[in-house]
Amino acid sequence: MSAKLSGFRGEYLWEYDYAQKQMLALAEAFPAERYGWRPAETARSVSEILVHVGASGRAFLVLLGVKVEPDLYGKLEGEGVARSMAMLARNESLEKSMTDKAEVLALLRTSLNAVRTAYAETSDAELERSEMFGAESSTLGRLYMRTVCHLHEHMGQLIAYARAMGLPAPWRGEHDAWRKAIEEKLAAKEMKAL
Repeated sequence: MSAKLSGFRGEYLWEYDYAQKQMLALAEAFPAERYGWRPAETARSVSEILVHVGASGRAFLVLLGVKVEPDLYGKLEGEGVARSMAMLARNESLEKSMTDKAEVLALLRTSLNAVRTAYAETSDAELERSEMFGAESSTLGRLYMRTVCHLHEHMGQLIAYARAMGLPAPWRGEHDAWRKAIEEKLAAKEMKAL
């Protein structure tokens, strides 16, 4: 996490950093041999969810004209919805073919960092710009908000997967330490008040 920026931009980045940290901790916590696990035949596997999140972030940035290396898409045919559908097809193909934990983690890290950097470098005026996303028009700011919502959506899914496998939340120790520090501060405040 970096120095906090002021206003909503700083609040967004604080939330994004928190979600990014937890998503990466979850991705690391799953053993490589469990990356193919899924709760049902019709559900995405662990690796498919992580690739979906990583590839979706990359597609989002490509649609906005942000260059991210390495290029996942090459030359895409068409414009607008046709171009979006071509990226979607490539992302779905990656979900099925990219299963190696190290490769999945590299995609996820690159994507999450690129989205964060792009948002941090986007001006307030630019965030108000209208942009087509799929078949709807929205502001760039709302589209960036969707990235953090998407991250939380799939983090919740992966937490359920981890619990179904009997894995603990990877941030439990950190959470317990945070809670203990709060309790100690409150106790010290109460002692001063006496």
